[in-house]
Amino acid sequence: MAKTMSGQKSVTPSAESLAASIAATKTRGLPPVHLWNPPFCGDLDMRIARDGTWFYEGTPIGRPGLVRLFASILKKEDDKFFLVTPVEKVGITVDDAPFVAVDFEATGSQRDQVLTFTTNIGDSAVAGPNHPLRVVRDPQTGEPAPYVLIRAGLEALIDRKSFYRLVELGCHHQDWFGVWSAGEFFQIIPSKDLPG
Repeated sequence: MAKTMSGQKSVTPSAESLAASIAATKTRGLPPVHLWNPPFCGDLDMRIARDGTWFYEGTPIGRPGLVRLFASILKKEDDKFFLVTPVEKVGITVDDAPFVAVDFEATGSQRDQVLTFTTNIGDSAVAGPNHPLRVVRDPQTGEPAPYVLIRAGLEALIDRKSFYRLVELGCHHQDWFGVWSAGEFFQIIPSKDLPG
């Protein structure tokens, strides 16, 4: 047991206590983490690697159901990531984005196109006004890093194979090369910067 600043005893957070706490809430669908504001309990030795692998105390979490459980209580505040239950809030490390978009389905074409992304934990999102795409280019290498917003400030890094497929669906619009989805045009690269 550790003591808080107020002198009360608090339980040191662990993956097990978080899992037990969230399992006890018995919510259907995603828990309402945006409504939960428990006290900060410290940082947990948990990390999400750039490839979407979750680690606890340096070891990959091999149970997909447990990863999905933790992902369901993930919250972003400013540029920090937390796992939140009604009674605990712990900081974790995220190397890049917390999720990876591992596939997408395209229906329609050009302005009528709709892109539905699926993440490594089974979430899906239709790219559009509520789930924008963005591409960040490395200033040194020019390498693109594409993202899609999944929920509540949590993005998925679009994996390489999916990004190549996206580029194949791209077109030019107002001096930009990009893709349409749900009536929105998402910029990938200025048209003038595309190799001839």
